[in-house]
Amino acid sequence: MGLCLRRGDLLRRLRAVSWLSSPRVLSSYSAKASPFSSSFASFLIVPHLHNASRSRTPLPTFGSRLSLSSSSSPQSSDETEGPATLDHRSLLEEDEFHRLADGTIHDLQEKLEEYGDEVQVEGFDIDYGNQVLTLKLGSLGTYVINKQTPNRQIWLSSPVSGPSRFDWDRTSQCWFYRRTKAELLHLLQDELLQLCGQSISLS
Repeated sequence: MGLCLRRGDLLRRLRAVSWLSSPRVLSSYSAKASPFSSSFASFLIVPHLHNASRSRTPLPTFGSRLSLSSSSSPQSSDETEGPATLDHRSLLEEDEFHRLADGTIHDLQEKLEEYGDEVQVEGFDIDYGNQVLTLKLGSLGTYVINKQTPNRQIWLSSPVSGPSRFDWDRTSQCWFYRRTKAELLHLLQDELLQLCGQSISLS
């Protein structure tokens, strides 16, 4: 008996929902619904609409986390990283690097030895060993010049300008420092003139 009553009650509610859901009735409710009739309509309509919506998966909105994660894209490497490191091995083969670097350092050694005979600098000394060229100027400081094969560079330690790393430029056929655009031989010429008071031609 209880089951029959519940079925009958359900049928009455469904008929009421069908009637109240019609456009004509809904428009009349929006225009002149009383508090009681609005509450009664909500009681009849809302539970059934709510139960029906449970079987459907709600679509993500633009404000939801799902829509943000699906629409967002990872930042490019240009935004999060710095400029890519230059691979100097792509510019010079190892054999070519040794030929150019050794030629530059050996020429420097010969010209600096001649320069030492001309200037009056106490403690002036040139030494080359283990692929490192060392120029001692006594109390004025010491220069160290050596190759860095993995980077295809010549490194310079100067008492005037500090450490520098020089790359080979094919266009100008010289070793230059990317940060300051200084050329190795010109830099040494200027600094030796400043320290020793006498010019030298290294090019």
